[in-house]
Amino acid sequence: MEIVYYPHPTLRYPSKTVRRVDRELRSIVREMFELMYDARGIGLAANQVDLPLQLFVVNASGDPEGGEELVFVNPVIDQPKGSGVSEEGCLSIPGVHADVNRPSQVHVTAYDLEGNEIDTVVDGLLARVIQHEYDHLQGVLFIDRISDSAKKQVASELEAFEFEFQSQRAADKIPDEQAVHKRLAEIESRYC
Repeated sequence: MEIVYYPHPTLRYPSKTVRRVDRELRSIVREMFELMYDARGIGLAANQVDLPLQLFVVNASGDPEGGEELVFVNPVIDQPKGSGVSEEGCLSIPGVHADVNRPSQVHVTAYDLEGNEIDTVVDGLLARVIQHEYDHLQGVLFIDRISDSAKKQVASELEAFEFEFQSQRAADKIPDEQAVHKRLAEIESRYC
C-alpha cells in the first residue's frame, strides 16, 4: 500500500459506503496510520491509498506516540458554523500549500471500526482535518477550494505532478483507467 499522488483517478472517485469491517480492513487502517505518520501527516483518506471506501484516519497531533488516533467510517458532516482561513496541504500533493476557507466548527457522525457511533461537534484544527479528509471521500481536493489567485500560484507545481503521472502511466508503472476501475469494483464488492 502506498499514497497515490495527484492526479491519480482514485482521488476523484466518490467513495462508497463501507458495509463490512473485517481483519484485513483493520490491517489496512493500521497501515494507513503508519503511512500517514511516515509522510508527517495528520489525516489520510482511504482513496489516498487507492481504496474507494468511505473511511479516513486522523491524529491531529501527527505523533504516533501521542494524540488520539481516530477512525471515521461512513462519515457525515453537517451543521457548519463560523469560518476561518488556514493553510492546508495534502499528502497526495506533497509540497503544495494554500489557504483554504472552511467552517470553524462542524457536527460529524460516523462509526469507528468496532461499529460504535461517533456523534460529536468538533472545532479548530480537528474540524479542519475532518473536513479535508471528508472532501477526499467526495472526490474533492483542497486545491478545488482555493482562490483563483492561489490556483495560479500552484499551477506549475500541479502541472509537474500531472507530467510525472502521465510519464509513469506511459511506462506502465500506473495502471490505465480500465485497470483502475476494475480494481475499484473488486474492492467495492468486498466492502460495500
